Amino acid sequence: MAAPSGFDPSTIGRRQPIDVVLHPFRRFMRFEAAGGIMLLVATAIALVWANSPYAQSYLDLWHHTKFTIGLGGFELSKDLVHWINDLLMAVFFLVVGLEIKREMLVGELASPKRAAVPIIAAIGGMVVPGAIYALFNLGQPTFRGWGVPMATDIAFALGVLAILGRRVPLSLRVFLASLAIIDDLGALLVIAIFYTDEINMTALLIALALVVVLAGHNALGVRRAHPYALIGLLVWYALYESGVHSTIAGVLVAMTIPARTRINGQEFLDATRRRLDHFERAGDHDESVVTNVAQQADLTIIETLCQHVQTPLQRLEHSLVPWVSFLIVPIFALANAGVAFAGGGDHGEAGGDPAHSITAGLTGGVGLGIAAGLVLGKPLGIALATWLALRSGIGVLPPDISRRHFLGMACLGGIGFTMSLFIAQLAFINPNDLAAAKIAVLGASAIAGVIGFVILRTGAPAPEPANGSPSDR
Repeated sequence: MAAPSGFDPSTIGRRQPIDVVLHPFRRFMRFEAAGGIMLLVATAIALVWANSPYAQSYLDLWHHTKFTIGLGGFELSKDLVHWINDLLMAVFFLVVGLEIKREMLVGELASPKRAAVPIIAAIGGMVVPGAIYALFNLGQPTFRGWGVPMATDIAFALGVLAILGRRVPLSLRVFLASLAIIDDLGALLVIAIFYTDEINMTALLIALALVVVLAGHNALGVRRAHPYALIGLLVWYALYESGVHSTIAGVLVAMTIPARTRINGQEFLDATRRRLDHFERAGDHDESVVTNVAQQADLTIIETLCQHVQTPLQRLEHSLVPWVSFLIVPIFALANAGVAFAGGGDHGEAGGDPAHSITAGLTGGVGLGIAAGLVLGKPLGIALATWLALRSGIGVLPPDISRRHFLGMACLGGIGFTMSLFIAQLAFINPNDLAAAKIAVLGASAIAGVIGFVILRTGAPAPEPANGSPSDR
């Protein structure tokens, strides 16, 4: 997921020293592939750190450093990696949930005809990799990891398309984004249903009751973020106590965020024009805006109008995406991707039993199942499911997507980084299995990304639309 594009506010008004300092960072954050680059850098740092002479400090920081929250008799103490995976990733899933809701209401998933093909393609891209992994691990304790190769990493996959520029049509980016969003929804269902061992029904019912309360806030027209944030934290804790993975709270809360505007576009234009005219007339006497009471009132009203013409879902998604793309997901990679190539230690990341080296891990059922599932199963499942959807007449592909475009996109679907690592943490108790899974995810995602990039890069650039219509293929 990339940060929302837009103008640089530092280009308006007097340029301040801080604008000069932040300008290169702002330019980088507006680059569509920036989130993927940050993820890649964090992964590289984790791998170098976990295989350096300072590998023990990696374990000490992420796995042995406790962070405790307490108030009175209440205390919640977890190591840093668990806070990241349980709490920070709940914010990641909140953004995923907001994206899913937006797409279902006004995006590519709002129209059944347009949504049919990416939905069916995503299902195929989940079932086939899971089945391939299962074949490699039948009758083994590692069978539990069948969910690892199922999901596509949105940041990396869309980042590759961004680097390719106009060699790929816009419709291909939209198709891949829709497919990856459905993938994430499927992965969330897999986590909730299959990676929950014991359920505390009392805590679960409390969580569901709190979600109903949030839905009630929505129905009453509550549009401020604070009530949703406070009750959302309670939902997170109730799910944590229930045994259902607490990150699911992010998606549940996202579904309750209001997605309606309070005024429409025409009402916004009319009201804003009236206030701007009044603002202009009120400033005829060269009075500073800071001391002009009438102009200050106009600005307050315009600010309120801007809030009313946007949905709370919109505002929340735009405010959270940069934090998720440039902080939460890179920190997740830094804390979870550090696996030692020499073997698995007490957490599977550094030091440990040399018998479980990278070679042993990748040639076992875990490594081969994940690698085959991502590199072969994902494109095969996406292609077969799409072919069935097209043959049955359920949906159609945009006319500017060629077979080469589709094949390259299907291969990019095998980039399973963030969600695959997350599910691996839930699936594998044995640290050596977890280490093998991480190595396989990293290696297979890299291979899938390179294959997809080469297929798309060596094809002809996507032609410019003629007279506003897609070009014939």
